[in-house]
Amino acid sequence: LLGASVDAQRFATLQLVLFALLALVLAVLGLYAVLSYSVAQRTHEIGIRMALGAPPRLVLRQVVGQGVAWAGLGLAVGLLGAVATTRLLRSVVETVRPLDPLVYVVTVLGLLACAVLASWLPARRAVKVDASVALRDEG
Repeated sequence: LLGASVDAQRFATLQLVLFALLALVLAVLGLYAVLSYSVAQRTHEIGIRMALGAPPRLVLRQVVGQGVAWAGLGLAVGLLGAVATTRLLRSVVETVRPLDPLVYVVTVLGLLACAVLASWLPARRAVKVDASVALRDEG
């Protein structure tokens, strides 16, 4: 009887989790695609920097930093939206306090880790740019 009474809530929670995972995958793929495109467009510039002696870790840090900055802006907007919609989600998730700081911290750190991973892959490709090939190529 108790199991039947929480079935609707369990189903709603499962739907919420699935939509959240889909949103996370789309966000990571979107950030990866934008940064990959940005790196592809800046191959000539990155090649010049590498030819002039820029250390690979500086180029890596710049590309990852750009991705994390975009993700940080998205997280700020997302946190404002999350705080604003806590009352709507109270009926679905009853075991967590609406403004539980631990949930917000874990969520932000997890999303930042995903953003770093999505940014690191194009950044690694940027570091592997051969300066002579990039300088020869007119873009």
